[in-house]
Amino acid sequence: MEKTTVLDLDSAISTPTSDSAEKKLRRDFRRKGISTALFSGLSYGFYTAFMTLAMSMGIWNVWYGEGSGLSLFATTYLLAAIGAALTDSSSAIWALGIAGVRGRLGDFTRSIRTRPGAIMIGSAIIGGPLASTAYVVGLQMAGSIVVPISALCPAIGAVLARVIFKQELTARMMLGIAICFFASVLIGGTAGLDADASPTVMLGIFFGFLAALFWGIEGCVAGYGTSMIDPEIGITIRQVTSGLTNLILLVPIFGFIAGENGTAMVFQALADSQSMPYFIIAGLAAYGAFMFWYKGNAMCGAPLGMACNGTFSFWGPLCCWLVLGIAFGIAGWTMAPIAWVAAIIMVFGIFVIAMNPMDLFKKDNNQ
Repeated sequence: MEKTTVLDLDSAISTPTSDSAEKKLRRDFRRKGISTALFSGLSYGFYTAFMTLAMSMGIWNVWYGEGSGLSLFATTYLLAAIGAALTDSSSAIWALGIAGVRGRLGDFTRSIRTRPGAIMIGSAIIGGPLASTAYVVGLQMAGSIVVPISALCPAIGAVLARVIFKQELTARMMLGIAICFFASVLIGGTAGLDADASPTVMLGIFFGFLAALFWGIEGCVAGYGTSMIDPEIGITIRQVTSGLTNLILLVPIFGFIAGENGTAMVFQALADSQSMPYFIIAGLAAYGAFMFWYKGNAMCGAPLGMACNGTFSFWGPLCCWLVLGIAFGIAGWTMAPIAWVAAIIMVFGIFVIAMNPMDLFKKDNNQ
């Protein structure tokens, strides 16, 4: 009895300390998850900036020039598809290289043959070539104002999840969706009323909405796949699928419609020493954007991770302004003050969709 009493006493004394240490570990892990998810939004901003920079130099200046001989369809859609294909393919090479260094290529090939792997491939086709091309078209037509518009994907994803999967759509989530759409209307109205705005701005904003729709669909479809596959492997599947689909299907189809040899143009772009280094940087940033997003979701929870990633509504225009406008002196990469305010409002709306923002200021006694 004495030994039992001593053991029970020791256990009683040590348990609070153990619980306190466990709570601290959980809080630290969650904080790291938030930091990781926030970094995904920043990475997305640099992916946008460097991809756009790559498409503004070298052979791209010739293609977008008045004497290129390319049709309007080719300069609008074919070049956007080529730019998205080069970025996603560069990202896929980064993903395969990192998986190879970590000895995980076997996991990649095995996962492709599974049902979750097939779901990841399907979602990558929707969110890769379709969304990425629409996003690039929007950027070329309207500039960085498209970034916060495309950040509507969490709001659209929440609506689609309700319609397709009958998931709960609470009053708080509907409020967040309303906030996001209010911010997008504010951005679109500002762009349309700007006397100096390009006539293609509103069409570019439409393509930004289209990208948000496709990414919202991808988020709904990929949820199951990413719950069954390690994020690093899932991202590799996504980027490889997106890059190959762009190169093998989308570029040749657009090239055929435009009356151009899209594949030959891809090889011309690959041989361009001025633009390719920036496509490679953009590919690394794209890999980081998706990788840190999924990793952050796993560490701090999908709702909070999604909200933190949605801060690219703000980071995207800021990175474009810093890289394109400040570092390289390219005109047209600033936004009106009201558009910056709307971008911040949209970030708040995304947080409202994902979680109750007040929870961030409450002490969680279970952690």
